[in-house]
Amino acid sequence: MAKQCEICGKAPRKSADRSFSNKQNVHTQEPNLQTVKAVVNGVTKRIRVCTSCIKAGKVQKAV
Repeated sequence: MAKQCEICGKAPRKSADRSFSNKQNVHTQEPNLQTVKAVVNGVTKRIRVCTSCIKAGKVQKAV
């Protein structure tokens, strides 16, 4: 299962920490994904959605 939002497509990114001596430590920044029950095309499904999509109201939660 991909670490990707099923609504907006937000995926992990690579980022670099720089120390005082300018050494580079590469790490990944992953989106804050939550599993929610949502209505997709009239059908209730479990999907992985980032919290920014949930806050923006792009997901209609199932009751």
